[in-house]
Amino acid sequence: MMLRFFYRPLDRCFGRLGFGGGGDGLLWHTDLKPHASGDYSIAVVQANYSLEDQSQVYTSPSATYIGVYDGHGGPEASRFVNKRLLPYLHKFVTEQGGLSVDVIKRAFSATEDEFSHLVKQSLPIRPRIDSVGSCCLLGAISNDLLYVANLGDSRAVLGRRISESEKGSVVAERLSTDHNVGVEEIRKEVEALHPDDNQIVINSRGVWRIKGIIQVSRSIGDVYLKKPDSIRDPVFQQYGNPIPLKRPVMTAEPSILIRKLKSQDSFLIFASDGLWEQLSDEAAVEIVFRSPRAGIAKRLVRAALQEAAKKREMRYDDIKNIRKGVRRHFHDDITVIVIYLDQQKSSSKGRFKRSTVGCTSAPVDIFSLTTDDAEHNMLGQVT
Repeated sequence: MMLRFFYRPLDRCFGRLGFGGGGDGLLWHTDLKPHASGDYSIAVVQANYSLEDQSQVYTSPSATYIGVYDGHGGPEASRFVNKRLLPYLHKFVTEQGGLSVDVIKRAFSATEDEFSHLVKQSLPIRPRIDSVGSCCLLGAISNDLLYVANLGDSRAVLGRRISESEKGSVVAERLSTDHNVGVEEIRKEVEALHPDDNQIVINSRGVWRIKGIIQVSRSIGDVYLKKPDSIRDPVFQQYGNPIPLKRPVMTAEPSILIRKLKSQDSFLIFASDGLWEQLSDEAAVEIVFRSPRAGIAKRLVRAALQEAAKKREMRYDDIKNIRKGVRRHFHDDITVIVIYLDQQKSSSKGRFKRSTVGCTSAPVDIFSLTTDDAEHNMLGQVT
């Protein structure tokens, strides 16, 4: 009820689905749309049987919000975040009179709390939902300030010009932290929080995982790894997947960066780890810098798919013919959002102001026609 004032109008916007792909039936994209500081482009390619990546861009004359939500263990958590995080953000922005670190943390916390409550209610009909989670990457631009908040290993990268010339060069600047225990710094961070547990991070077949289960250390969801008391909860005992924990081994506390945007800041790339598994920060930034704007997100996705094909000594045309589910053996779901930053170009701002609010959300599944029906089927009738 408390979110209905914001949820319903956004729901109508987020329900607008566009389809494209240029021959790849699992690829969806939007070529180019305006926002207050320039243009943006989105592309998604599905590999899992159910699309676990969700993403959205909300635009108004005063703010632009970007979300990339990479689910694991199933699509329920990422779909939930796609519906709830921005309404909570808007609610707290309105209450506090603007964006701040506290506002963003409150939006993450409220989303986590509501999903955890839903998990407990849903366990009798969805016994494995307590092991479903989602990485969460949020960007917010307002008054030339950029906020990047992150849980998990999706990533935001800035393309920054080192010359004012249009034919100059660009450097890549990573704006988010990969909360993945495969990164030594993150592994040491987790180990330091659990000095009495020499099995808190386990290397199995060359891959580091928390308790031998999961690579990311921060997320929305993964309730069974965050609620030590759940082992004594009758509902979790009967339906859940409790493991003995002395304390939570994951958190929903985001790392947050604030940056004053400058004239040389050219564009931002927000993407799930499916992109970064195939392309380096520098390679992705160079592609955006050297390519036409229209369809740029799709171009990055295709570059990643070409790299995935090359690793298997295949052609991209061969990968395109592999059905979802089976395709996950060749690459992950990939979501890319490119945000151009043209604060000095009044033509872009003027064009945008003719439309007060815009919002684009990628499909809940490449072949789904509505997000509402899919979410209802996945989460049952619990509200």
